[in-house]
Amino acid sequence: MYNTITEQANTAIRELLAAADLKPGSLLVVGCSSSEIAGGTIGHDSSVQCAKAAYAGIAPVLAEAGVYLCAQCCEHLNRAIIMEREAAEKYGYEIVSVVPQPKAGGSFATVTWANMKDPVAVEEIRAHAGLDIGGTLIGMHLRRVAVPVRLSLDKIGNANILCARTRPKSIGGERAHYVWDDSKTEDYKI
Repeated sequence: MYNTITEQANTAIRELLAAADLKPGSLLVVGCSSSEIAGGTIGHDSSVQCAKAAYAGIAPVLAEAGVYLCAQCCEHLNRAIIMEREAAEKYGYEIVSVVPQPKAGGSFATVTWANMKDPVAVEEIRAHAGLDIGGTLIGMHLRRVAVPVRLSLDKIGNANILCARTRPKSIGGERAHYVWDDSKTEDYKI
């Protein structure tokens, strides 16, 4: 069972990275209900083993891509984010004082904390993409504008998954252009 969870998490994160076209240094938020993965009810049946299996499928892929893993805590920690200090400082996020536990923060956030080089907690971020495993409601930590991403699978273990990438807002109305027209470049050069 745990090998399957790792394989599914690995597939999901690889497909999301490909669809989101993230650059090194980007933030990717993962909300993960280990309870839902195990077939239980979110917030009631926490499973450190399921969290470890999901983390094992996700973290190495993000590390290889140079993308920061940001683990969303559960509602008991107000959905705070666990991330590397380096990322928090790079993006100017205020560090808060809390350490997640399986029943206060969630198993995935706890496993993430235990395996990071220099973990910290922050209250909120604006991630470039996200993976929601089990209905954890990661939208509050995504940049505007979130765009749904469909994957080849819709579950990790027993948990439904939803993914999103983000794009910059389109502004300016009917006169605005959203892609540079290279054929006109010469018109504007000095």
